[in-house]
Amino acid sequence: MTMPLTLFHTGDVHIAPFSRLFAELAPEVPLRHEVRADLLQEAQDRGGLTAEIRRRAMEALLRAAETGAPVVLCTCSTIGPAAEDADAASEATILRVDRPMAERAVASGRRIVIAACVPTTIAPTRELLLSAAAAAGEDPELREFLVPDAWPHFVRGDQEAYWKAIAAALPGAVGDADVMVLAQASMAGAVALCEGISIPVLSSPRLGVEAAVASYRAAVG
Repeated sequence: MTMPLTLFHTGDVHIAPFSRLFAELAPEVPLRHEVRADLLQEAQDRGGLTAEIRRRAMEALLRAAETGAPVVLCTCSTIGPAAEDADAASEATILRVDRPMAERAVASGRRIVIAACVPTTIAPTRELLLSAAAAAGEDPELREFLVPDAWPHFVRGDQEAYWKAIAAALPGAVGDADVMVLAQASMAGAVALCEGISIPVLSSPRLGVEAAVASYRAAVG
């Protein structure tokens, strides 16, 4: 029996959009979803990914891999660093959804805007971009742009209002930037609503799923 690819979420709301992406890109890949909303909530309550939360997230990701999953995809950017900790300690492949986006951003230009709706996501995304840039021999100029008014819509479950609020705010972040990254996977739906933005606006879900599918196919043959 082929073991499923495990998606590790920090909210139930991510199950449906990621399931749709897999159905589009790799319908043959069996999926298993695990949700740990408490990890993101604690990170937000404490102002970021503390060492203790990062350790517990890593342990949870390792347990997800120990169920037999050849690939685990962490869909939360805030706890993304824990996914890379877990990957280093596991025989399975444990991926963070936003690394392919970061690599694409670094290849797209030096001046990169990090757009986020919750401040706890900014630091992990900044660290990830610097890591991707170092691997590519680049020296990026990173800027941060927070869209705090959008997040209450997401909390209420109104995704359309959430994406519209993000799309309305993003033109004010462009300046002379070369590329913009959306730090949270939940922001991806705003890309289609953006108007008048002349630079690439990158989101993580599709690129992350493509990487996970490639790793899964390589693992199962």
